[in-house]
Amino acid sequence: MLMLREDEILDQLSLAGYRITQPRRAVVRALLEDGGYASPAQVHARARSHCDSVGIVTVYRTLDLLARMGFVRRIHAEDGCRGYATANHGHRHHLVCRGCGAAIEFEGCDLSPFLDRIGQKTGFTVEEHLLELVGLCSACTRLVSADSTRRRKSRERD
Repeated sequence: MLMLREDEILDQLSLAGYRITQPRRAVVRALLEDGGYASPAQVHARARSHCDSVGIVTVYRTLDLLARMGFVRRIHAEDGCRGYATANHGHRHHLVCRGCGAAIEFEGCDLSPFLDRIGQKTGFTVEEHLLELVGLCSACTRLVSADSTRRRKSRERD
């Protein structure tokens, strides 16, 4: 999968008529620094390391702009607080790790038969959908497994 680059995003923003300010550049850079998803507060904290004058309002506005342009996708966490993850263009979805917060983009979900059945049953016309699968990435699964093994061995010794 191709990863987004800061200069590509900024070029697209400029071509769409948006000014490339230092705060906006800092928000884009902060988003690209982490492979997981980040809340606006986390993006704000990271962006301030690149530009002291970045305000939280600029972060929210930039995130909304980047979402409208398809560069980021909103991620909905269990606690209801949403974050943002970088996104390549096209129909894609995310695997979200409950342990470390990694958001891994994937493509391909043949939901057409399911959506057709839902439409027939309800009369609802589905125009688009979002799919997030939440669980543990391979690294966090190994950590949980190792921790479980340690606890079991500790109980056996007691």
